[in-house]
Amino acid sequence: MHVVSIMAHQDDEMRCLGTMLKCRARGDTLHFITITDGSGGFVQRPDISREEGARIRHEEMSSLAKAIGADYINIREHDEFLYDTPHVRYAVVEALRRTKAELVFTHYEEDYNNDHVTTHHLVRHCAMHSCLPMMKTDSPPLPSHPAIFCVEPHGPIPFPATHFVDITEFEEEKIELLKRHASQETAMQMAVKAGFDKLCRRPDAYWGEKVGCEYAECFVAMKARGAVKPYNVLP
Repeated sequence: MHVVSIMAHQDDEMRCLGTMLKCRARGDTLHFITITDGSGGFVQRPDISREEGARIRHEEMSSLAKAIGADYINIREHDEFLYDTPHVRYAVVEALRRTKAELVFTHYEEDYNNDHVTTHHLVRHCAMHSCLPMMKTDSPPLPSHPAIFCVEPHGPIPFPATHFVDITEFEEEKIELLKRHASQETAMQMAVKAGFDKLCRRPDAYWGEKVGCEYAECFVAMKARGAVKPYNVLP
């Protein structure tokens, strides 16, 4: 199965990476797609150029993907200014087709960052067109609509989790991989006084306790025609 994380920014895979590692363990092929260039994520270096910021974020995400044998597609829209445009829709449709997406993780419909919210709606719309012939791109349409699950948002936003994956055996690897986003480890320590270790362990332990394991990630199926499957796709 082709498993795809399609997120706004490099490091947003934080809420599904453990599950993706579990997918890899069962033989799935992993792919990462980011829609923005991540150049706005440098609170610790406010004078950094957008070009340099984008270069760093691309290298960090590429390093993580390479470490686990995954593909990485960077659409490179302007970070913090993501809009739903014809150009972006075509780019997202092509990215989904190129990865042969069958299982997709993306943002929830509510989140603290509007790039996340825009990404959710782009994925909802573009996943439908990824398997239809009307929007022509370099890659052929998918044979069927991918299953789509939304990840837990950050902040005090109600999240009606319906699906849970025990990631206990992958928690340590997940955190070490995320630390390849070194610029964001520093940025988050400054912005929210927490790095990847705390930002992962606390929610993963919380959901694990709820469902009877040490660490778990939680999801809700995207409520869209074709995105919900009558069979199991999660590991």
